[in-house]
Amino acid sequence: MRYLGIDFGKKRVGIALSDEGGQFAMAHSVLPNNESLIKSIGELCTKQKVGAIVMGESKNFKQEENVIMKEVYKTKEALEKATGLPVYLEPEFMTSAEAEHLQGKNAMLDASAAALILKSYLDKEAYKDEERINKQ
Repeated sequence: MRYLGIDFGKKRVGIALSDEGGQFAMAHSVLPNNESLIKSIGELCTKQKVGAIVMGESKNFKQEENVIMKEVYKTKEALEKATGLPVYLEPEFMTSAEAEHLQGKNAMLDASAAALILKSYLDKEAYKDEERINKQ
């Protein structure tokens, strides 16, 4: 199954996609956070045959929700309604800073942060699958 990852920001939204096997996360694009955001993501999900969406769950240094989480929850709900897909939240912390450290500051920074969020989720899911197999 292919996943779509989101690094949500007030001005820009980073988008990443996994491969069809859900093992790798690749930066895809950066979308403006405007009135067409939900439609644009929905169209991308249809075109890319996405089966689930993963959004970054933004927290501060004390692991408390950041101010932006109100908008993340609204967007999550709107995406679920518009696409019919499950939208999972993946804890993220300083992914934009990590992406900048890895590649430098450029136009795809938010998409690279989305790829880091998505990769974190995919790795956890792979670990859960491995644990289930080992218990059998």
